Amino acid sequence: MSAELTVLTLAALLQGLQFVLYAVPANRELGPGYTMSARDREPSQAMSDRTARLGRAMNNHFEGLILFGIAVGVVQMSAQNTAFTAACAWVYLIARLLYIPAYALGLRPHRSFIWIVGFAATMLMLLAALI
Repeated sequence: MSAELTVLTLAALLQGLQFVLYAVPANRELGPGYTMSARDREPSQAMSDRTARLGRAMNNHFEGLILFGIAVGVVQMSAQNTAFTAACAWVYLIARLLYIPAYALGLRPHRSFIWIVGFAATMLMLLAALI
């Protein structure tokens, strides 16, 4: 398996971990009555700031993972795998790993800088496939 596909697999597993990191405290805080419902209404109580941030970080990774998956697919299917695209893939994953605690702890502006690094790595992969 190429480095890019390996990192994509690890990024998908990270998404699963992020779900657990969010779902466990959210279920504790909101209770099973709400989390197992159809959620047609807002919860009767708010989640803690950290739990809400973990949820937003998880959703943000869903969005980033779509673009990263496209970048890996383009690089892989066009046989444009290089040391550069592999490095970009690893940078993306490291940025996503750092993003979780940065967001959960409310680290500003660090969280935004970390996000930019991951986004730039994805865009550079796509550009490398075109060159």
